[in-house]
Amino acid sequence: MKPHDETLLLDTPFAAGVRRACQLQDWGHWKGYATPNAYEDVEQEYFALRNAAGVFDLSPMTKYRIGGPDAGAFLNRLLTRDVGKIGPGRVGYCVWCDDAGMVLDDGTLFHLSEGDYRLCAQERCLDWLHWSALGFDVDIQDETAAVAALAVQGPTSCAALRALGLDGMQDLKPFALRSFAFDGGELLASRTGFTGDLGYELWTAPDHAQALWDALFKAGRDYLIRPIGMAALDLARIEAGFIQAGEDFVPADQVLRPGRGRSPFELGLDWLVDFGKGPFTGRSALLRERQRGSRFRFVKLDVQGDKPAADSFILNKSGKVVGHVTSAAWCPSAKRNLALASLQMPWGRPDDALYAEIYYSRELHWTRLKARCKVIEGPLWDPPRRRQTPAPDF
Repeated sequence: MKPHDETLLLDTPFAAGVRRACQLQDWGHWKGYATPNAYEDVEQEYFALRNAAGVFDLSPMTKYRIGGPDAGAFLNRLLTRDVGKIGPGRVGYCVWCDDAGMVLDDGTLFHLSEGDYRLCAQERCLDWLHWSALGFDVDIQDETAAVAALAVQGPTSCAALRALGLDGMQDLKPFALRSFAFDGGELLASRTGFTGDLGYELWTAPDHAQALWDALFKAGRDYLIRPIGMAALDLARIEAGFIQAGEDFVPADQVLRPGRGRSPFELGLDWLVDFGKGPFTGRSALLRERQRGSRFRFVKLDVQGDKPAADSFILNKSGKVVGHVTSAAWCPSAKRNLALASLQMPWGRPDDALYAEIYYSRELHWTRLKARCKVIEGPLWDPPRRRQTPAPDF
C-alpha cells in the first residue's frame, strides 16, 4: 500500500521532526496535509514568536512556479498591483480578482530571477491560472509538493539563522531574497512572514528538509527557538491585523450566494490596486466600484473587556446589526481584545459608536454582553525590528 493510501492526510517533508516535537498530538489539516494545531502549549508558542523565535512548517502552502517569455506580462494581467515594480530578488504581497472585481485570494509573489516567479497562495487555483494564461507564452507548474518551507519568526530569528551559518542574513531587507548553500543543495531565504514581526521564510528541496529542521533547532537552542502550531500563528496574525482567506473573506470562486464576495476595497487592500498599469482582471468592475462606492468596510476593532468577540455581530448604538466579526482574539503582547470585522457602509468610521454582541459559556452558563468597540486606524502590532536593517541581534 502506498503511503498516500494509508491516510486521508499527507505528511510534509518535515514530518519526522514535527511528529517528534508534537507532544500534544493535537493535529489539524491544511490543504490535505497534517499540521499541528499546537505542539505543547499555545501560549508558550505564541510568546516564543513575540520574545524569541518560533518555527512553523509552511510546506502545505500552495506554490506555483511561473516562467517563460510572457511571465511578467501574464502576472501583471492577473494581479491587481504593478508586477513590474517587483524586481528580481524581491517579494510582493498581492491579490487577484475575478471579472467582477471580487478577490479570489491573496498571497506573495517571489521574483526569483528575470522571468522566473513563484506565486504562494492559500487556495488552489491552478485551473484559474491556466485559463488566465490563454494567449501568453508562459509555463505554470504546481510545485507545492516540490518545495519544503519553514517560517522562522520572532526577535531572535535572525540570530538563530546566523548561528545556522547563514552569514549576512542580518543585511537582508524586508521582502528581499537571498540564496545560501546548505546540505549540498540550495536554501532560499526571504525576509517575509505572517506574524507582523521580524522574521524569515526558508525554502528548500524536500530531500534537505529534515537536515534543515535538525540543524535549525540545534543552532537555535541558545536563542530559545521552538516549533509553533496553527493556533499560535493565528493569534499572532490577528494581532498583526493580517487577513486570511476562508476566515476574513470567502474566495470568489467558492461563494455560493450572490453578494458574499469581497473586493480589494472592501478588505482594506485598495493600496494593492494600480489602475495606472494597464488592463488586469477585474479592472472595469473595480473602476465602477471606486466611482459608486463600496458595500462594505473592513476594520480593526479594539473590543472592551477580555472576552474574545469571535463570530459576533457588530451593532450600532440603536442595536441594529451593521456587520460581523471575522477573526478575534485577546492578544497578550498588544494587551488588547482585538477583532477584525466586515461592516456595512458607511459604518466603521473612527468616531462611530459600535458594540460587539458577545456570547460565552462558563460551567454551562451562557452569558450575553455588549462590548463597546473602537475602530483602530493604525497597525495593531508593528515593532521597529520588523523593518530594521541590519536586523537586530537579540
